[in-house]
Amino acid sequence: MMGTAAAPGTYMATIKPCISSSRKMLVSSAVNISTENKEASWTRLASSSHISLRQPFLRKITPGPVKFEKFVTRAISETNDNKPLPGLPIDLRGKRAFIAGVADDNGYGWAIAKSLAAAGAEIIVGTWVPALNIFESSLRRGKFDESRVLPDGSLMEITKVYPMDAVYDCPEDVPEDVKTNKRYAGSSNWTVQEVVECVKKDFGSIDILVHSLANGPEVSKPLLETSRNGYLAALSASSYSFVSLLRNFLPIMNPGGASISLTYIASERIIPGYGGGMSSAKAALESDTRVVLAFEAGRKHKVRVNTISAGPLRSRAAKAIGFIDMMIDYSLANAPLQKELSAEEVGNAAAFLASPMSSAITGAVVYVDNGLNAMGVGVDSPVFADLDIPKDN
Repeated sequence: MMGTAAAPGTYMATIKPCISSSRKMLVSSAVNISTENKEASWTRLASSSHISLRQPFLRKITPGPVKFEKFVTRAISETNDNKPLPGLPIDLRGKRAFIAGVADDNGYGWAIAKSLAAAGAEIIVGTWVPALNIFESSLRRGKFDESRVLPDGSLMEITKVYPMDAVYDCPEDVPEDVKTNKRYAGSSNWTVQEVVECVKKDFGSIDILVHSLANGPEVSKPLLETSRNGYLAALSASSYSFVSLLRNFLPIMNPGGASISLTYIASERIIPGYGGGMSSAKAALESDTRVVLAFEAGRKHKVRVNTISAGPLRSRAAKAIGFIDMMIDYSLANAPLQKELSAEEVGNAAAFLASPMSSAITGAVVYVDNGLNAMGVGVDSPVFADLDIPKDN
């Protein structure tokens, strides 16, 4: 159960993050961005995508110390239920959230879980079966305790962790080689249908469903070199899995509930290196959200369906793609807001979308990427070398 009953609210905080080589924003500081690191990563990006040359980037973006101001709206839990709430509260007390796809403490799924917990929601998660033992062991041994700290000083509590593989709808769909795979040994009831049945048995209902999982076995391949199996695997794990989760959870979701998925700008813009059918999977996810799921879930169950198009984050999953550092550098150079995106900012957007404050919002793609989605060109391009382009001072 949740550690402390609390009255959540919202407040504005000003943070000056430290941007280091590892990009972990743990201390307040203004630092120099390493020219060598910038040059190396930008060279790789320029050669792979032909977006721009490196010299204008170094001349215009890194002339000296760079200070990034970040303003974050947090959903917080107060210790006094009777204390008047200032402003507009994000209040999820009494709500229960199931977050699918949490396997560590540094991705968007974890950040969303934290923001929902900070607003008062009870948290249950679904973790990919092969990662389950390590995740549960890390929780028990306190390895995630620092990451579990909420704005009021308490620790996020995860009421229950369910083994899950959202690629399979029911036991009959699981092939024999997966059933006998040692990575699945010792776990049971992990198909989508079985997980929902277990949640219904244990809790009765949920209010919030979060889809935070994706996989493309051939993501490093250009689309024209992607196999049929690789393409369909990307759609199955990254897009249809949301349809399956929503279809099975809707009967036990309370009216007025909300469902949220995560997408990426590659669904509608060219991102070289993001292949293997993953851009197609994200496009399908967004189309399903806008065109079908919001309508059907709203009409039949009074549940809202939205997706967040999140900017690049240096998560373990993103590192597997191989060029996440370059995409973060590109965003820093070209986005309207010159700062590195934090997982917390995406988590807070999800808390808003899950709350009654967004009760009229459904079928939307909400961009949380420092505004990068709005750019038509890269402003670091030599084409704009003689223009007076605003930049962070």
